[in-house]
Amino acid sequence: MPDLRRQVLESGKTISRKAASREGSRRTSRTNSAQNSRHSSRNASRHPSDEEDAGYLSDETAMSIGSLDDDIIDNPELDDTNWTQELIDVVQDILDRKRSSILSREEAYATFCRLAKCHFIEEHIRRSMSDLMGAFCRSIKFETSVRESTLALRALELLAITAFDDTIYENVEPVLTRAIRDSTSQQIKTGAIHCLGACSIFGGAGEDSILDQMTFFLDIAASDGQSIDAADDAGCVTAALQEWGVLAVEIDDLEGESEEAVQIFMDQLDSGDSSVQIAAGENIALLYEKSYTPQEDDDDEDEEAAGSDDDLDHHKDGPKLIKRYNAYHNTHELERQLQSLATVHNKRISKRDKKSLHSNFASILTTVENPRRGPMYNTAIDQDTNRRYGSKLTVKIGRQGVMNIDRWWKWIRLNSLRRILQGGFAEHYYQGNRAVLDSLPVMVRQETTPSDRGAAKKGGKARGNKRWAVHDHSDDEL
Repeated sequence: MPDLRRQVLESGKTISRKAASREGSRRTSRTNSAQNSRHSSRNASRHPSDEEDAGYLSDETAMSIGSLDDDIIDNPELDDTNWTQELIDVVQDILDRKRSSILSREEAYATFCRLAKCHFIEEHIRRSMSDLMGAFCRSIKFETSVRESTLALRALELLAITAFDDTIYENVEPVLTRAIRDSTSQQIKTGAIHCLGACSIFGGAGEDSILDQMTFFLDIAASDGQSIDAADDAGCVTAALQEWGVLAVEIDDLEGESEEAVQIFMDQLDSGDSSVQIAAGENIALLYEKSYTPQEDDDDEDEEAAGSDDDLDHHKDGPKLIKRYNAYHNTHELERQLQSLATVHNKRISKRDKKSLHSNFASILTTVENPRRGPMYNTAIDQDTNRRYGSKLTVKIGRQGVMNIDRWWKWIRLNSLRRILQGGFAEHYYQGNRAVLDSLPVMVRQETTPSDRGAAKKGGKARGNKRWAVHDHSDDEL
């Protein structure tokens, strides 16, 4: 049982038909047993073990510029056999709350999360969307167990990104805000912050509401979590920083917010947790990127607008970018701090964190020095010219495509989608999930796989010569 649960929840992979059958029979058996036993036989507020829940409750799935070896690949064990019937059954179990127990709800939510992650289920839950939302909110509100509430938060996130319904935000925002402020579990607070960010983006929050939530998340970061009774909790602060960045992508003009926000993020660069530092640094890079916008017809062609030849070459496939305002008043001091993190050699930092800090902050520093430049992979310094350089950042999508991540807003959105969908990202992307396609309007090109090349040599037909664009927007629309 633990192995199957870990396979389902940690790696994001579905189980085989035979194993799923065994799991279903066990769930029925355990549900009946749980209904006939006292709830007090199980500690309702216990924290789930790493074995059970490490994959879907943590931020371990967030990508780092320094570790692109874990690209977004297809789920190799995706089993399409009868998953629609399994979904119908589990939705019925979730809505039949009167006959459910804590344990049965936990397992039903875990199954829903697995199916919603690995399949685009919108048409199958369309009629039950409101009822499912209500069930998840009840579990979040009552906090009968930490695991039930955190799974309900994950399920609500997946419902929001799947249903893409404009009524979700207004219905769930009070419940999520209350969980963030009042929950006794830091784990639930962290999950609720992520869920509120997702429901704001995909659930119909308007610009005013998005700005309100950005202020809420910024307060959490500025107070090191104290504003929500989570003092110095790295998970809550990281989640608030990440969701602030995702929401900030949606706002065209952040001139009024930029100065204060950069200062708060600079304070978080001194954190002892690398995930907090990187999330703060990415937001700084985003704010500097947003201080430049595409050139318009009535703009003067001056030196600042034109940029260097290197800048023009970098944006030869896109619009020329012009500085509109100062993202922060003391960029020199900020660059000094970023440079320190890009070259940090503290012995108390693990090798893994050190490598991640070096690569991420070298790329962030490159953007702060020249906001026309987006994320770069393997960023380094030319010793002769003292110029920063690096290869363009690309991410593989499944076995077929490649995304060029040339702007920070694309990187931040991609990270957010990957955290929510995990191993099912490629499935949602290629099955036409509107929330995913609208979030990442980038070119995708099909690659030739080794098996295709082998088939071509034998006279077969290779699939990898095709190129196409998916819902392409220009930068000045975003």
